[in-house]
Amino acid sequence: METTFDFEKPIADLLVQLEKVKQVSEKTKVDMSATVRELEAELEKTRNSVYTNLTGWQNVQMSRHPDRPQTLDYISMICEDFIELHGDRTVKDDKAIIGGFATIGGVSVMVIGHQKGKNTKERQFRNFGMANPEGYRKALRLMKLAEKFNKPVVTFIDTMGAYPGIEAEERGQGEAIARNLLEMSVLEVPIICIIIGEGASGGALGIGIGDKVYMLEHTWYSVISPESCSSILWRSWDYKEKAAECLKLTSDNMYANGLIDGIIKEPLGGAHQNPEETANTVKKQLLEDIAALRLKNTETLISERIDKFCKMGVVVEG
Repeated sequence: METTFDFEKPIADLLVQLEKVKQVSEKTKVDMSATVRELEAELEKTRNSVYTNLTGWQNVQMSRHPDRPQTLDYISMICEDFIELHGDRTVKDDKAIIGGFATIGGVSVMVIGHQKGKNTKERQFRNFGMANPEGYRKALRLMKLAEKFNKPVVTFIDTMGAYPGIEAEERGQGEAIARNLLEMSVLEVPIICIIIGEGASGGALGIGIGDKVYMLEHTWYSVISPESCSSILWRSWDYKEKAAECLKLTSDNMYANGLIDGIIKEPLGGAHQNPEETANTVKKQLLEDIAALRLKNTETLISERIDKFCKMGVVVEG
């Protein structure tokens, strides 16, 4: 059964009406084409109204839609081939982060991303996309491999955060993420990062330092989730909607504040409504940026990357 959020109820109601009219017309052989056209026009109007005026919390809900494309979906849709590489050479292979060499439009790249899983069994196997330190160390190993062979790096970000378990802290979760931030800032090959779902805290930043950082239209990127923010400030999850607005975590907010380089539009109703169209848009953007970034020499590439992030959060007093 298709997941429908509360704010999508007007759309769902119109779809039910439209289906009933079509069934009646087919059963009775009565021409109801005028009614169908009227309902379809109203449906299109309602969809535009709903999806172009989403609140922060509604965008968070959209980013968590169970049918939303994940990293492996994008890899299968935009890559001609993909060779997955495993392990951090220290602890184990973290299934929450996947990566390997791939070819996009004839261009060889290293692709790395979070993978949440589509059902309960997969989500448990992937730890719900929450990486342990070995996941970030695997990601760094693959990025250094890409640097060795002069291949651009593409990362897909979709996580509720780094895994907060005791064992993760014992193995150096904070150090692993910090190391990635340092190494990615001076990596000698182009890096393009795309938030495809949830971009929460250090879990997202661990593979989020790039020459170009994009967000899909209905995603979010923030230091903390609305629920966690609400529980800290108000000791309850009941204020998550208010927290979502205060955090300014939507793609529009992030772009307006100069924290990302652009927004990748989604089909009306979200990426899950037409995954192929979304993947084609992502692929086009990737190929354009890879071609442009490859024209820059290494010194310029790194210098511009560092300057971009150093300017974030700087306040200039009038």
